[in-house]
Amino acid sequence: MEINKDLVAASSTPIVLAILAEGDSYGYAILKRVRELSGGHMEWTDGMLYPVLHRLERLGHVEARWEAAESGRRRKYYRITPRGKAQLDEERRQWQAVDATLRGIWQALSLSLSVPANHPAFAAPHPRGA
Repeated sequence: MEINKDLVAASSTPIVLAILAEGDSYGYAILKRVRELSGGHMEWTDGMLYPVLHRLERLGHVEARWEAAESGRRRKYYRITPRGKAQLDEERRQWQAVDATLRGIWQALSLSLSVPANHPAFAAPHPRGA
């Protein structure tokens, strides 16, 4: 299953903030965590992740620092800020509202699709007095 690019883009901020709420992380580890959390359905690239991280940094939602890895190579680690945690809470509320709306409409749709065509709900209305 391939997830629509618009949906991936819309979900990128809460996903990144939630991953960083678990603990500080760096780019490759974030990409790996997204793949893991999505069961392999979301395969982000560097070109998609880093603009999100840089935007979140500009907004004050994350902070970055450089550290040397065990290999001696330097990695840029990101951590969520208090402002980022507040944004994550807001993102969660918004996504829960969208999720509840979709679940409601899909439930109503599945109920209407499971009603047989000869069910009284599908009968033509009777004129009054007839």
